[in-house]
Parts: sequence; structure tokens; C-alpha cells
Amino acid sequence: MKVIYLQHDENVEISPSIATIGFFDGVHLGHQFLIRQLIAQAQKNNLASMVITFDQHPRQVLQSDYQPQMLSTLDEKVEKLKQTGVDYIVIVHFDRALAQLSAYDFMQNVLECQLNVAQLVMGYDNRFGHNRAETFDDYVRYGKEIGICVSQNTALEVGEVNVSSSVVRRYIAAGEMEKATQCLGMPYSLTGKVVSGFQNGRKLGFPTANIDFHGLGKLLPALGVYAVKVYINTDETAYNGMLNIGIRPTFDGKEISMEVNIFNFSDNLYGQNLTIHFISYLRSEEKFDTLDALKAKMEEDKQRSIKILSAIK
Repeated sequence: MKVIYLQHDENVEISPSIATIGFFDGVHLGHQFLIRQLIAQAQKNNLASMVITFDQHPRQVLQSDYQPQMLSTLDEKVEKLKQTGVDYIVIVHFDRALAQLSAYDFMQNVLECQLNVAQLVMGYDNRFGHNRAETFDDYVRYGKEIGICVSQNTALEVGEVNVSSSVVRRYIAAGEMEKATQCLGMPYSLTGKVVSGFQNGRKLGFPTANIDFHGLGKLLPALGVYAVKVYINTDETAYNGMLNIGIRPTFDGKEISMEVNIFNFSDNLYGQNLTIHFISYLRSEEKFDTLDALKAKMEEDKQRSIKILSAIK
């Protein structure tokens, strides 16, 4: 497996390949299904297998005020693509010049000339090229002129829904984490550094680590309380916990924070990176009349979380 970061007009030595192209946000089960079909077809035709993606979302380039709501960072995406066993992962630098290329020019200049693509397998709902104006039939016609055989993969259906990044985003934004996990093949995750917090949880007997989630460019799940698995730095040990995303209405908070209580854990976490796996949504945020009422609810949340997380292998 080889990872290639491709610049414009760069010449690279690549074996004739069968490729697929897309942003592959989250590398969900639909993407993995497509890539498995790609690899099988490559082996059958004695070609290399190639996944082509981009270093940033096209809207980040074309819209200056666009705020990314990604399912994965570029590093996370590349790591997940590596796990598929594909021969080549090509990350194309996306800028305004690339955005202006027609689908035909992209297929000829990038796919055929730079990357030696002999066959192109399209995802069931994927489009590329300036304004994404072409249809699949157009890609087939362009391919015949250029010398690239173009085919289309079928969708993967999970729970009577065609798996796509937009579907996964809808689930996460609604707090439907189990459905998101079914589509992703693993729980949705966020990684952030532990920073100074409000110390309110400690006063209630539930010390929390305040996680800085700003600047990640990833989608924030629905506000509320979650049962979560927590990983500290690069340690593979999974800790059980509960997490709140919200404004802390009982304390008259104004800004959204993310605070996690790791069960039976007392070490200092300041400055360390925590990776949170969102397992299940417990409830929405509430404003309690007294701290005792909040503490009782948090104990209830903890017991529910323990029950849910104990069933996770």
C-alpha cells in the first residue's frame, strides 16, 4: 500500500490501475463495500487498486465562510483507507484551479495522464467535475473517448437506508448514535485536548475533563448526555464514561462545552488528548432547581451508562 499526495502536473510512477474517486468522509460501510468490490475487480483483471480522494472539502475552497462538519479528519480518513488493503491511496490537492476542471479534463489530465487509471468505478451517488453537472452516462462516454472503462457500483443498504455520509451526519446531528455506528462500522469519535474547565462536576462528586473541541472541523453530535468510551492519548485502553455537550443550564452557562466523567478514574488529564467514542444518547440537557436534583440525575445517568457500556464487547 502506498499513499501519494498529488500536486498539479506532477508525474508519478504508478502501475495501471482500477480506481474509484470521492471525498470518502468517514469511510463508512458504504465506502468500504465499494472499495472491497474495487479490490476484487482489480485482482480479477490483474490491475492495481486505487482510491482517489481530496485533501480538503471542495466547499472549503469555494466558499470562504464554509464551516466544515466532517465525519473524519484527513489523517483519520487516510488511516481508515489504509485498513481496506487498497494498493494506492491518492490525495489530490484541491484548489480553485482543480475546481474549474471539467469532468472530461479531470479524467484525461489527472486520471489518465497522471495516475494511469485504466478503469474507473463510480459510487452509486458520486459526481465530480466543475459544478458536478455531468451524469454517469457522461462519464461513460468520456471514458470511451479517453480510454478509461467506467462502471458504477451499487449502494449498500443498512436498515432499509442507502448508506451515505449525509445519512450518517443526520443520525449524529440527531443523537442517533447506534444508527450512526451501524453505518460507520464503528462508533463516531471526536478527539480533543483536556483544558481547564468549570470544576462544577467535582463539587457534585462527578469530576469531569473539559475537552476543547473547537477547530476540529468535525460534526458535533446533538446537545445532551451520552454514554461513551474514552481513550487517553494513544493508549488502546477503553474507559467507560458519560459525557455532556451543552451550555450547563443549571449553572446558567452560555457557551457550549464538552465535559466527560470517566468512571473510577482519578489521574490528572490536563493537556492530554482524549478520544471519545459516542455509544448512546441518554437524554437532553435539563435545568435543575437544585444541585441535589442534578446530582441524583447524574447518578442515574451513570448507572444507565454502565449498563449500556457493559454490553459493548
